[in-house]
Amino acid sequence: MSLERILVHVCCAPDGAYVLQLLRANYSPTAFFYNPNIHPQEEYVYRRQEMERVAVWLKVPLIEEPPDFDRWFKLTEAYKNEPEKGRRCDLCYAIRLERTAERAAEQKFPLFTTVMSLSPWKKSQVINALGEALGQKYRVNFLQADFKKKNGFLKSVALSRELGLYRQDYCGCQYSLEARQQRKAKQSEAERK
Repeated sequence: MSLERILVHVCCAPDGAYVLQLLRANYSPTAFFYNPNIHPQEEYVYRRQEMERVAVWLKVPLIEEPPDFDRWFKLTEAYKNEPEKGRRCDLCYAIRLERTAERAAEQKFPLFTTVMSLSPWKKSQVINALGEALGQKYRVNFLQADFKKKNGFLKSVALSRELGLYRQDYCGCQYSLEARQQRKAKQSEAERK
């Protein structure tokens, strides 16, 4: 019996490794790396290379969609001052999920999903609602999930350590990078006092 094919949006190797391994029990996953939010360019390349390592380890096909950085910045700029989990993030989920749904329809995948719900910094309810709506639009079923449940996030951290994967300390976008840098500067200042 062959397993149902599913296109899985992946944003980083630690999340991808855990979720793809979990999904392989019931599906035949293909990883889809589409992340125009990841900046700077060196970070994007590094995360993609780490995801390539995971795909080889799991023997899972990996498709990379070239990112449209300019479009992402144009669409999110008005929300650049939003906090993490704000409206900018909702828009970012939508941009990435829409391209995943389009690609799933183009390549005749019956299902699509994303690893984003694994992160405690991501809103699973928003991701699932967007996935459902986009699945209807492109006539592809969306697999709803909250992969952080049942200690999913902690299991992904342990697995990424075991595999020696790079774990980033910001979501990927320029705005979250700037917020991280500000937090670190304040922390360093506080430690000097």
